[in-house]
Amino acid sequence: MSLHAKLAAALKSRENRLIRRRLADPDADADLVDFHTNDYLSLSHSHDLRRHFLHKLARAPEVLGSGGSRLLVNGHAHAALETRLAAFFDSPAALVFNSGLDANVGFFSCVPQPGDVVVYDEYIHASVHDGVRASRVTDALFSFEHNSLASLGELLLRLLSERPGLRTGDNSLFVAVETLYSMDGTIAPLTQIVELLESLFSRGNGHLVVDEAHATGVYGPQGRGMVAKLGLERRVLARLHTFGKALAGSGAVILTDEVVRDYLLNYARSLIYTTSLTYANIVAVDCSFDFLENGIAQERASKLLALSLRFIDRLQSLITWHSIPAALLSLPPHLTAAELGGERATPIVPVFTSAPRPLSAHLRARGMNARPITWPTVPKGLDRVRVCLHADNSLEEVDGLARAMVEWATGQMPAVRAQERTLSLQSKL
Repeated sequence: MSLHAKLAAALKSRENRLIRRRLADPDADADLVDFHTNDYLSLSHSHDLRRHFLHKLARAPEVLGSGGSRLLVNGHAHAALETRLAAFFDSPAALVFNSGLDANVGFFSCVPQPGDVVVYDEYIHASVHDGVRASRVTDALFSFEHNSLASLGELLLRLLSERPGLRTGDNSLFVAVETLYSMDGTIAPLTQIVELLESLFSRGNGHLVVDEAHATGVYGPQGRGMVAKLGLERRVLARLHTFGKALAGSGAVILTDEVVRDYLLNYARSLIYTTSLTYANIVAVDCSFDFLENGIAQERASKLLALSLRFIDRLQSLITWHSIPAALLSLPPHLTAAELGGERATPIVPVFTSAPRPLSAHLRARGMNARPITWPTVPKGLDRVRVCLHADNSLEEVDGLARAMVEWATGQMPAVRAQERTLSLQSKL
């Protein structure tokens, strides 16, 4: 079989299983209410930010290109941004990468040393997997149950008992987590994880690495993230913040100490062997951080989180009122618990359903764009429509989304009830 025949067969297999990925039609979504992008603060549509960017861009000494890799051309704008970010995030050092994927791949492919161990949340981003697969610790990778302190604790105790180097401090253990998980809207128990590591690794060789990609701009003072909100800046080894989601820019930064930064400059291939971000990109990111520091973004984040709670409460009330079966429409327990408060509000709301594509199509017909998410992006049996909320969504749009979802579910209920009766009869025969 020829190469193209093999590739076509693989694509056909995905087509048959309804998991083939395609680029969205850029014109098809133009008139739909946005419930699917990561533009959480709606800054990409901010006229004020646009004017501010154009003003700064017009006065920037360098605009086009960047001249090459950071190791060849360390432009004034790039160096100044890193200095600013280190101060803003209260970090000893900062290093800018072209993307969050490049940053995670760069870090995890080179920082863990032979004999070290990498432990990661089972829902960690694919970029961390790519990084550790390229590392020198491919035989020492372990996952723990999502956000489970019990699972993490049991794993750490077992590793300590099996690996003398962890007990003596000769080897290090890295725990990789995200602050806000992009598919589930769950928030990692960072304080408890830090305390667990510090109690078990008294020699200081237990290191936490936190991916704040989806929390940047949304949580913490001036949008500094959950690590800053919890006051853990000096108790984690490295933080990743991205600029391409809530900040409407491009690129990412790793916040860490000077030794790790210097090591990355020497060994992180995803930094060394690529042309760095253009000067225009750097100017845009700098403008977004102006909005974080002047409080504009904080106001948007507060509105966003209030909209999140509004949507969660409205959808859950309608599901309960109409007695919608969980298989058709349901929210995860962490969003519907009685103790849910503002600090647990999230711009990412997964709505579980056994028919994510029909539900998404129904929403599109109603003028709303919320995307279906299925395996292999999420585990089998946990299909969903993922709702991403934004600061510029109106109350009417959010309420309309909840109504449209329940409208679809109530229309499916007669067929579901009929199927349940058929299965019940068959079980009695």
